[in-house]
Amino acid sequence: MNSAPRFETTEINDADLDTVSGGVAVAATSGLHVEAGPLAVCADLGAFVSAQGVAAHANADVVLG
Repeated sequence: MNSAPRFETTEINDADLDTVSGGVAVAATSGLHVEAGPLAVCADLGAFVSAQGVAAHANADVVLG
């Protein structure tokens, strides 16, 4: 009796590979940091677009110290 494991191979095309690896996406970010005396302002924006949907974020911090 042969107990060696059996393997089968197949080819995968680019469209199938895009689906497996997550596909194509676009992302963009932007940030700002300003300090003037005791005041510091930080802000950032970001967006991510893919076939699965859209995600966006915004953040702002103001520090007086």
